[in-house]
Amino acid sequence: MKKALLLCTTGVAVALAMLAFGFVAGNPQVAKAGTAQPAQTAQPAQTAQPVQTAQPVQTAQPAQSAVADTKIDRAEVEGIIRDYLLKNPEVLLEVQDALEAKQKEEQRLAALGVIKNAKDQIFNSTFDGVVGNPNGKVTIVEFYDYNCGFCKRAIEDMRALTKSDPDLRFVLKEFPILGPDSQKASVVSMAFHLMMPEKYGEFHNALLGGQGRATEATAIKIALSLGADEATLREKMKDASIPEAFSKTYDLANKLQITGTPSYVVGNEVVFGALGQEVLAEKIEAAKAAL
Repeated sequence: MKKALLLCTTGVAVALAMLAFGFVAGNPQVAKAGTAQPAQTAQPAQTAQPVQTAQPVQTAQPAQSAVADTKIDRAEVEGIIRDYLLKNPEVLLEVQDALEAKQKEEQRLAALGVIKNAKDQIFNSTFDGVVGNPNGKVTIVEFYDYNCGFCKRAIEDMRALTKSDPDLRFVLKEFPILGPDSQKASVVSMAFHLMMPEKYGEFHNALLGGQGRATEATAIKIALSLGADEATLREKMKDASIPEAFSKTYDLANKLQITGTPSYVVGNEVVFGALGQEVLAEKIEAAKAAL
């Protein structure tokens, strides 16, 4: 935050300096405005003189550059800006707030376009597991990593929301970004989903809700405990569609500007971070109202 404010301060100072220099340079008369010229006394009217023969027209002389007459004192302008910022530091906070609001709005509008153009990939990918009501009217999509501590805590939000709202469809999108263990655990998870989609919810709860780090070994152990055949599971882990699914998810996350977990898509909105059950419930209700 301090770095952001420092950058913001520098940006404001530079911008103000540029404006000041530009204004003075573009308006040379400003520098001369304070020097009033003495008024001339009226001259007595002259009597008409005889018409003289026309004199040869003189060629125009090059105009003197007005800017050359204006001296800009850089140090003085910078001093004015510095004094203003020191006396009015709240301006920097206002600029920071305005910048953040502008960036959020730009991010929201960009996400709207992505969601519109990639609806099926976001909400109906065959690679994703589904908990809650598979035919629910409202869908929430979670991007998660099995070794994300915030995701582990957020699993309670998922359980509470699907329990309290029988019309909620909760899509689980594998997004392993926390190292090789996460990637290998997700490979097992997706292979299990291909084999036994009806038990995927149990597998997900056990792996994400378990203690310790999720690895290939812990994921296989859970899969076998739920009835998967190990040989078949290991063969499914080699399925070329699994890395393809990861690639599509990474590309989608990049377009949605999702860089961490958990992140959610609810209706036409991207929600970043583990914000809790109440916030997600509000987003879900807003999505219902928009139907």
